[in-house]
Amino acid sequence: MAITDTTASTSGYDQTLKNLGITRSGTAATPNVSTTGTKTTLDQTDFLALMTAQMKNQDPFAPVDNTQMVAQMAQFSQVAGVSEMNKTLSGIATRLGATSSSDAMAYVGRTVLTAGNTAYERSAGGIAGAVELGADATDVNVSIADNSGKVVRTLQLGTQKAGTATYDWDGTDAAGNKVESGPYNVTVEASNKSSIVSATSLVWAPVESVSLPTNGTPSLNVTGLGTVDPSAIRKVA
Repeated sequence: MAITDTTASTSGYDQTLKNLGITRSGTAATPNVSTTGTKTTLDQTDFLALMTAQMKNQDPFAPVDNTQMVAQMAQFSQVAGVSEMNKTLSGIATRLGATSSSDAMAYVGRTVLTAGNTAYERSAGGIAGAVELGADATDVNVSIADNSGKVVRTLQLGTQKAGTATYDWDGTDAAGNKVESGPYNVTVEASNKSSIVSATSLVWAPVESVSLPTNGTPSLNVTGLGTVDPSAIRKVA
């Protein structure tokens, strides 16, 4: 009967583990991921390398159980299949969430509500907009300045819940006098008693055109606001 050098076998197995960035604790048969290695996960190639090393260095008096080995291979194959499926589904979700050229072109000639501070007077006079609040607020103020920077009207929206608070300005000052046409500069402030609340100004503006880069996501060219990503649009009119 041939005698197997178990020391050499163990050394060969340990060398295989070392090549995979894995160390064994003491004499335990279960490998642990090394904290000093570069790998944190094992892939299919690593699994096959470990299985081959295990078969080459197995104890001839206690060989690996074929049933257990086949079951382990089946489980690994199933996990690998699920991983590949997740990658495929992630790619599909990304593609569905992206804005296509035709989707972007549909914005041309439309008026959109998006983050910005420059607002143009509408045909009926005045402007409409909104304030996006990060939390509940007890005081929300919207200041509207003319193109010279002079504040012509301050709207007090009072107490508002977190979310979007809308406003509509008729184009007159506090005394009811007609204000010179825009563009207007809009600034917003919000607080909850003595605490400042995050507030973003949203304005309505027309989409002039669409930029369609060869590689990349289409972008909208919005009057007074410049380039806007389609994902930043809150509403369309």
